[in-house]
Amino acid sequence: MDEPWHAGTPGVLALPSGRLVRGRSLRAPLPAGPLPRFGVYLARQPASPMDWDSRWVRWPDFRLPRDPTDLRHALTEAWERAADERVEVACSGGTGRTGTALACLAVLDGVPAVAAVGYVRERYRPRAVEMRAQRRFVLGFAAG
Repeated sequence: MDEPWHAGTPGVLALPSGRLVRGRSLRAPLPAGPLPRFGVYLARQPASPMDWDSRWVRWPDFRLPRDPTDLRHALTEAWERAADERVEVACSGGTGRTGTALACLAVLDGVPAVAAVGYVRERYRPRAVEMRAQRRFVLGFAAG
């Protein structure tokens, strides 16, 4: 098992199962500490190559993912790997798309969809999940 992220570290979201997932902005410098083992990157264009396993999901800023099924597969892999690996989710700013993906991970972890956005805003960033359409997306994510 990897050395885990530390709960309470800025950007690290603790899911009810105990899994820890780091959210971050790709514009900011890489945070100090251990590197991720897996990352899901949400952007219009592929992110720069990483030194760890990663998945790119095509998702323009202030929009929804172009392929929701691709996002579901990437987040399911992230959720599974977060059981014993360091996993991160990131977009350009680390708030809207990242917050939406983290809320979807919370749903995968058992948080009711109607509570997932609040869960992420309380534990990750107060302004996470920026757009009304993103909040609706989280509600629909539970339906699969």
